[in-house]
Amino acid sequence: MRSRTLWGLLLLAVLVSGCAAQAERDVLYQASTINALLEGVYDGTITLGELQKHGDFGIGTFDGLDGEMILLDGCFYQVRGDGKVYRPGPGATTPLATVAFFVADHALAADGPFDLSDLESLLDRTTPERNVPVAIRITGTFKRVKTRSVPKQEKPYPRLIDVTAKQPTFEFHDVKGTLVGFRFPAYMKGIGVPGYHLHFLTADRSGGGHVLEIETEAMRIEMDVKREVFIALPRTEMFNRADLSKDKEAEVRKAEQ
Repeated sequence: MRSRTLWGLLLLAVLVSGCAAQAERDVLYQASTINALLEGVYDGTITLGELQKHGDFGIGTFDGLDGEMILLDGCFYQVRGDGKVYRPGPGATTPLATVAFFVADHALAADGPFDLSDLESLLDRTTPERNVPVAIRITGTFKRVKTRSVPKQEKPYPRLIDVTAKQPTFEFHDVKGTLVGFRFPAYMKGIGVPGYHLHFLTADRSGGGHVLEIETEAMRIEMDVKREVFIALPRTEMFNRADLSKDKEAEVRKAEQ
């Protein structure tokens, strides 16, 4: 009888664990908010090791605003201000990141050319879920991609729009790679970037960054609808002091361009 009880408890633990893992796959996990980043809250508060428990796909930045983050197939990549791609360790930290376990709800193949505006219109037609976040993965050949990254900042931190006004940019031509990102509904402004926010990583993992302009050729589009959002807010004095009460949508658009 005791043996049966022990086996029953073990089976229950496995079932509960499996349900928790499945539930996690429907959740978009975000560390901090875009408005906090706009105000210069750049100190990393969550390690990549911890972030990886909540997703195998995503974007963000690093402690001190040290470049652009791409999380693809469970691996983190860091495009620094020199345009090169680095592999950060699990102890590296982030002040802002959005991650999820990627399981496509919609998929299609498309031939270009599409510029960024055309691509966004195609994505809008592909998924009718306008009022929930959507994770986006696009793999293919790109005639041209223009990206940016930002160099690591020192305290006292400048505001994000002042940093991006001097951002280094990079161009890729006739290259294979992957676009990784999200579409946030307009009502989530202040938490995430309203509309589309995409990062790029070349197939050989040598270059990438935050997408500014693109011209696509053949590509495969996958989109994953996320109906649950978990936000982990920083427990720091810098975050507590930041003025997050104002509408910063204009600043977001300027910083994203």
